[in-house]
Amino acid sequence: MKSFLSSLRTLACAALLAPAVLWAQAPQPPEIAARNYLLIDVTAGQVLAAKDIDSPVEQASLTKLMTGYLVFDALRAKKITLEQKLPVSVRAWKMPGSRMFIDPKMQVSVDDLLKGMIVQSGNDATMALAEGVGGTAENFVKLMNDQAQALGMKGTSYRNPEGLTEAGHLTTARDLGVLATRLMKDFPEYLHYYSTKQYAYPGTPASNGTNRNSLLFRDPTVDGLKTGHTAAAGYCLVATSKREFPNVGQRRLLSIVLGTASENARANESQKLLNWGYTAFDAVKLFDAGQAAATPAVWKGTQNTLKIGRPEAIVVTVPSGSAGKVTTQVVRQDPLVAPFSQGQSIGTLKVSLGDQQIAEVPLVALEAVEQAGIFGRAWDAIRLWIK
Repeated sequence: MKSFLSSLRTLACAALLAPAVLWAQAPQPPEIAARNYLLIDVTAGQVLAAKDIDSPVEQASLTKLMTGYLVFDALRAKKITLEQKLPVSVRAWKMPGSRMFIDPKMQVSVDDLLKGMIVQSGNDATMALAEGVGGTAENFVKLMNDQAQALGMKGTSYRNPEGLTEAGHLTTARDLGVLATRLMKDFPEYLHYYSTKQYAYPGTPASNGTNRNSLLFRDPTVDGLKTGHTAAAGYCLVATSKREFPNVGQRRLLSIVLGTASENARANESQKLLNWGYTAFDAVKLFDAGQAAATPAVWKGTQNTLKIGRPEAIVVTVPSGSAGKVTTQVVRQDPLVAPFSQGQSIGTLKVSLGDQQIAEVPLVALEAVEQAGIFGRAWDAIRLWIK
């Protein structure tokens, strides 16, 4: 089951690795004052707007998204616990830039270090976590690069866990989209850290405790994720919002703006993208979670039919007012000869808007179908031969 879910998560991010869909009558995004930007409908797995998303860029503290991913993975694997206290090395204590203000006399819990890294963007907290999970910062960086490769982040290379400017420490807007999407899908139980507005470790300056993501204070639908800034990177923000819509339910968007001119600009441009994405596009639910998109005939099985679809709802995003032009076509192998295991890939659902294909959704077996007995198989073999 774990490998099945992992495969589904990989498929859900596949759209981000492919070129963005361009509709014939695509809504034009607003002017965005950023060197690079990307807007993704996470619910539908579609890119809504993009600019220079494959150009290499400085990562700044957006690096901490990958550091968080690996810490969450270590927590799930029970290699560490939230209550576990980690030592603060001299290296962590002396980290420049944003800080949580911890020192070698302290033993700090993983929970507090996560808040220090995410809310305060503390480079000292980040280094303490990297050393706690990886043994050394250098080994942790290797884990970061291995994970980036596993996620398909082809334009990313890490040189440190915190994001300070260093030669070769680069990513792309597309890769940040993949990482942020996977982080939200793979570790929903830890997303509350990214919506925490205030945090200061006891005994440290309270004035250092405000989350730098100002959208958390402006827009109640925003619940993450991370800011970044260096002189080379400019002001950057990866932000996500979830809003409720009739007949669809919760719809989540992810905006990425890189290389803006100020803290205020990165928030304004991100808000502009998110609001535009929600108003310029409609979400269309094609099938509910677990609902069969098709029920084709099965040969040589203990059942005569097989339900195929997705374990999650199938949703697509289209320009506002065009939902009535959406059509679907199931493309699959034929004939379908048992056995089939639950989650086995069966075909694809091709989604078109008018005469233009806008999405291709992998379809899997929603149930297992065992092979029939010898007489059932023999009878179906004859029927197939006649057919």
